[in-house]
Amino acid sequence: MNIPAHAPLHLLHTAAVGTLATHARGPGGFPYPSVLPFAPDARHRPTILISRLAEHTHNLLADPRAGFLAVDAPDGDVLGGQRATLLGTFEPAPEFVRRYLRYHPEAERYLMLGDFSFWTMQIERLRYIGGFGAMGWLDGAELDALPPLGADEENALLDEFGRRLSGTEGVEFLGIDRYGVDLKQAGMRRRCTFDGARLDAETLHAALEVCIERYAH
Repeated sequence: MNIPAHAPLHLLHTAAVGTLATHARGPGGFPYPSVLPFAPDARHRPTILISRLAEHTHNLLADPRAGFLAVDAPDGDVLGGQRATLLGTFEPAPEFVRRYLRYHPEAERYLMLGDFSFWTMQIERLRYIGGFGAMGWLDGAELDALPPLGADEENALLDEFGRRLSGTEGVEFLGIDRYGVDLKQAGMRRRCTFDGARLDAETLHAALEVCIERYAH
């Protein structure tokens, strides 16, 4: 069936919490689900922060294959909301502190413990459900074929446009990509989506100006 363009991509930016299903070491053969926060990386892939003492960490070390469920149902209607089930493998992601803490600043206390590390999902397949007639499977490579923004480019944009929001109470930029901007407004995650992919600096700046106008008042 038809899947709205980039709907799964945007969902991975609006959902703040996901369900990780790893392969249980014992009893073997059973899925082991757990709920935890995540943040999208530059390629929109879920990145998690987990303790080496956690059962799901031991499971991933034994078998990196996993499922990951992201749901966006702000009104509590899970069946009527958007959801995506991702299948793939998790790999350590050492350089993710600054981005993750923008999305989950409370995680700084876990990093201070010293036994937590970042893992990113390499997506092989995903199934998206966005309502009646909007569901289907995608290969992981179909999520986004464009080159991502570099970390330096994104940080420069966050600094430039974040200053423009500094006088707006309760609004802050979390992340920027070619398809939209992640924000936090009054403690809630928001996504300012562009009307199409922004392939160069000029069109990206123009789209960011629109987002600033929308949230700065």
